[in-house]
Amino acid sequence: MLVAAAVCPCPPLLVPDVAAGAAPELDAARAACTDALGVLAAARPGRLVVVGPVDSAGPETYPEGTRGSFRGFGVDLDVRLGRDEDTPVEHRLPYSLAVAAWLLERTGWSDAPVEGLGVGDRLVPERCARTGRGLATRAERVALLVMGDASACRTLKAPGYLDERAAPFDAEVARALGTADLAALTTLDTGLARELKVSGLAPWQVLAGAAEGADLGGSLLYEDAPYGVGYVVATWS
Repeated sequence: MLVAAAVCPCPPLLVPDVAAGAAPELDAARAACTDALGVLAAARPGRLVVVGPVDSAGPETYPEGTRGSFRGFGVDLDVRLGRDEDTPVEHRLPYSLAVAAWLLERTGWSDAPVEGLGVGDRLVPERCARTGRGLATRAERVALLVMGDASACRTLKAPGYLDERAAPFDAEVARALGTADLAALTTLDTGLARELKVSGLAPWQVLAGAAEGADLGGSLLYEDAPYGVGYVVATWS
């Protein structure tokens, strides 16, 4: 069953080598992510599943040892999900899971085997919940690292320009993730989320499905909108 979860944003800018001179602007977010991974380690899971957004509907699976890269951002930096070095090279992590792999490497994760799962915004809430319930049965003690951003429409310079609906939507997301409100996460407006360029909705709904019956409490560690994009860090334990 699910014993803990961490929710983190997934912009490649979270990686200092990618952010370059702007790296200090996300120091607080990085510190919150480190604290969140500490909660996962303290739960002593038997398996960690990293869930993040992908361009397709998914679900797409990524075994331990799958490699990713930030070379598309002009940075000579490769990462690997977990320890297994024998995964075929044709498997490549999407950027959301590559950021997760970087976070795990940065914090020295060695507490449990790791696998990845990609889900996209075309995966309906019911399928997300069903996928989450399946993840919760992967081991006696399962932890999730859930990657995804809130709206990308918080300011005039945001990737999706300013949308006045973005701030209230993100506030509800932060409240739901910070209180482990499963019902609120599963009933978020999918169409509005797509219009606001939210990448985290499907991963959050997978989390809600995995947490059914687990009686976990939530804690909000960070919520802000640098670059006009909503970033949330939360833990469930």
